Amino acid sequence: MDIREYGAYDEEEILSLYQSVGWTAYTDHPGVLKAGFAGSLLCLAAYEDERLIGLLRAVGDGQTVVLIQDILVRPEYQGRGVGRALLETALDRFRSVRQVQLLTDDSPETVAFYQALGFKPVNSFGCKAFMRG
Repeated sequence: MDIREYGAYDEEEILSLYQSVGWTAYTDHPGVLKAGFAGSLLCLAAYEDERLIGLLRAVGDGQTVVLIQDILVRPEYQGRGVGRALLETALDRFRSVRQVQLLTDDSPETVAFYQALGFKPVNSFGCKAFMRG
């Protein structure tokens, strides 16, 4: 597996990856997704034999706050350390940033994954998160 910054946007491989995990809110609007990539602070890709198998997309100012917007791994590669490698690479890149945030599903597996990487629920910081969607 090779982790590297995602280069030129390839709509076919991106849509294939997002479709593989069922993220149709993204794939239903490919132009919006492409613009989102263009406005991202960092996009990291995981490749195996030049096949895109995972991706992490971060937004923010890169100094005081970073939001891990997307982290996804093809289902057949999940549980093999791809997501961990992507996230650890991003966390290393942003090690001096005061806040690294993310919003995710509330499944036991997902919670355990992020807690194992040092993330804590926002309420443990005396904060409340809000979202408008």
